[in-house]
Amino acid sequence: MLRTRRSVRRAAAIAAGTLTAALVPALVASPAHAWAPADTATITPGVMMYTDGAQCTANFVFTDSSANVYVGYAAHCAGLGEATDTNGCAADSLPLGTPVTFNEGGSLLSEGTVLGKGKLVYSSWLTMHKLGTKDENTCAYNDLALVKVDAADAGKVNPTVPIWGGPTGIDTDGTVAGDKVYSYGNSSLRADVDLLSPKVGFSLGDDVNGTRWSHPLYNLTPGIPGDSGSGFLNADGKAVGTLSTLGLAPLAGSNNIGDMDLELKFAQANSGISGLRLVNGTEPFSPIL
Repeated sequence: MLRTRRSVRRAAAIAAGTLTAALVPALVASPAHAWAPADTATITPGVMMYTDGAQCTANFVFTDSSANVYVGYAAHCAGLGEATDTNGCAADSLPLGTPVTFNEGGSLLSEGTVLGKGKLVYSSWLTMHKLGTKDENTCAYNDLALVKVDAADAGKVNPTVPIWGGPTGIDTDGTVAGDKVYSYGNSSLRADVDLLSPKVGFSLGDDVNGTRWSHPLYNLTPGIPGDSGSGFLNADGKAVGTLSTLGLAPLAGSNNIGDMDLELKFAQANSGISGLRLVNGTEPFSPIL
């Protein structure tokens, strides 16, 4: 498996053909006036996020009991290892407090325009290091980090997934083979071709080890480097997972997503963020493009 972040510092290698990828409180939809309008918000699920040159994608918006605003992406986006380092319990990561930016218009050689700023405040990788986590599936797929949006930029945020709408909650029972899933990501490798940003796919079921930590799937527009962290919705618009790795074998070309329910429960128990919860979208979910 390969991680799906992409580092601007390695742009030359990419250009040469080497893709270096880099309990739950009740869900509530915050009052509409607390968020920027969905059609003008610039920080939303699917926005590009850069951490020390590594490009990833926002999954969902979160808040807490103090009304702070967080945007989620993959913990490995702040990782210091190689694309093949998929064990979050062993790989090194940048520390909490590391600056992260929200960007648009990036390319192989540029991070594009900065839309807003934040700081890394939670990483499942750093937390598992601290706790001494050993479970193989947890180490491989508990891949969620939270970036606290600077107060000056919180008014630019809307929790709605572009194109699809939602999320409408969190899926809590995993997937079965054939379940339809929906995602949105705009890696700079797509050269701003918006038609390639919304993705529709089919789950291959839960992880072969019989846990809900991982849901392998195929997308009609596969996740590529830079899509790491992207959120996935099920057919009801519920958040089901976050993009963690690119599958090479035995399911070549597949993507693997960590289970959102389990990732968030782990964060709620160990992040120290009081009242942490995922925020529902302000717009209804629709599976029709």
